[in-house]
This record gives sequence, C-alpha cells and structure tokens, in this order.
Amino acid sequence: MSKRAFERIAEGLTEVLSIARGEAAPARVHVPEAVDVRAVRAKTGLSQAAFAGMFGFTVHQIRQWEQGRNRPLGAMRGYLMLIEHDPEMVIGAMKRIAGGPREAA
Repeated sequence: MSKRAFERIAEGLTEVLSIARGEAAPARVHVPEAVDVRAVRAKTGLSQAAFAGMFGFTVHQIRQWEQGRNRPLGAMRGYLMLIEHDPEMVIGAMKRIAGGPREAA
C-alpha cells in the first residue's frame, strides 16, 4: 500500500471517529447520477403498477425510467436508494404518515 493511500484511509477513519463522537457533522451523502429502477423494483418483487402505487410514483414514470427514456432526478434518486436499501422501512413510514393525524386546513 502506498503512503498516500494509507494517509487517505487514516484521514477517513479520523473523520468517522469525529462524527461518531459528535465532534463533526457528516459529509454530504453521495447520490449517484443513475439508479437502476428496474433492479430496485425487482428487489421488491412488485409489478410496475404495484411499485408505483406503493411508493407514490406513476406507472408512466416507472416505465420511462426502466426503458431509459428518462431518469429520476435529484431527490427521486435518493428516495429510490432508500427503497432499494430497506423497502419495508419505507412502506412502514409511508403507512404511519398516511395513517397519522391530519392538520386542519
């Protein structure tokens, strides 16, 4: 291992420890430029229509993304990353939010 590689690893570990101790704020979360929507949906085992309905998308959006005509932008990619990582957590959160008290208009 080169000295520079070691220094970068050590720097990263120092940063992690500082964040864990509450001495520093975490860096920005990296959201990739592309998300494989078909793979995310396949991981859930849902059809396009069921996936769209479950997570608040339209079937048209899902089809466009999966066929490469469009790609999810910004926060949508982050949301899809959450779904890919833990779909049950996202579903549970959506149910809690939908079933929670409504604010008066």
